[in-house]
Amino acid sequence: MQLPRSGLELGETIARRWRWFAYRVRFHPWTTNELPKIVATLQDYIELTRLDRPIGIWLLLWPTLWALWIAGRGKPQPHLFVIFVIGTVLMRSAGCAINDYADRSFDPHVKRTKDRPLAAGRISTVEALILFAVLSLAALVLALQLNKFTLLLAVLGAFLAVSYPFVKRFLSVPQLYLGLTFGWGIPMAFAAQLEHVPRVALLLLIANMLWVTVYDTIYAMVDRDDDLKIGVRSTAILFGDSDRHIIAALQAMTLLSLYLAGRMLHLGNWYRAGLIAGAVFFIHHLWLIRSRERAACFRAFLNNHYFGMSVFIGILLDYQFR
Repeated sequence: MQLPRSGLELGETIARRWRWFAYRVRFHPWTTNELPKIVATLQDYIELTRLDRPIGIWLLLWPTLWALWIAGRGKPQPHLFVIFVIGTVLMRSAGCAINDYADRSFDPHVKRTKDRPLAAGRISTVEALILFAVLSLAALVLALQLNKFTLLLAVLGAFLAVSYPFVKRFLSVPQLYLGLTFGWGIPMAFAAQLEHVPRVALLLLIANMLWVTVYDTIYAMVDRDDDLKIGVRSTAILFGDSDRHIIAALQAMTLLSLYLAGRMLHLGNWYRAGLIAGAVFFIHHLWLIRSRERAACFRAFLNNHYFGMSVFIGILLDYQFR
């Protein structure tokens, strides 16, 4: 093999070899046939677990962060913070997978859900169950790093997450059960740091259950017409024409519960400012749903993320500037 006689010739040789390699890779059967299938499948898995729509992660995470910061008096243990954040993402993703499995016969008939991977037939039920099992096992590995009491609560939380998609078939107010499921990170956060669950944790859990009922009722208003046709139960159907008034009452009860929790914890003006900001967002949500339009109701649901964030910022600042 003749060696290049100059740097220019060496560069030309490398460029020629690289073009040959890139051509072979680009037009290789695996690249043109198999790789697009793998990418499409990964995209379907992302859509199944809603990782492309992180709103559910935030709605789950904010109450957990409330509890972590309160239990840690403004300074939660770093490893617990990491475990709970990653665990929230994993369990939310697993919950979406098992939810779509449970709703596989309903989703094709609902406008908003008919194009989901499982409903559209792009992935199989076996794939959905395997993905759910993998995500759940990963969450279990994280939970094993916590104390025994918290581990027990984690097992109960996993049961709630798995059972909710099936329980909602029989309950007229499935949002309350969902609120318990979504708020289970609150007692877990206290148990992880304090090894017991104080009364204020139960008050925070009640506040979260009320809040979840608010935003999931707004979410259900998007699908109310389709749900009536296929017989799915929801508070949006149960509340009927009184939905907006009941939502306003539930919002007031949420704020009252959080205010009482703040009094128990002797939280100050920063916390109350967070509640006031949250109240402003609540009023905005009521304005958005005033005509019960699908798109506006969905925007109001998404905007609930800012309520949870407002409360957390209030807690964070109150402990920071004590």
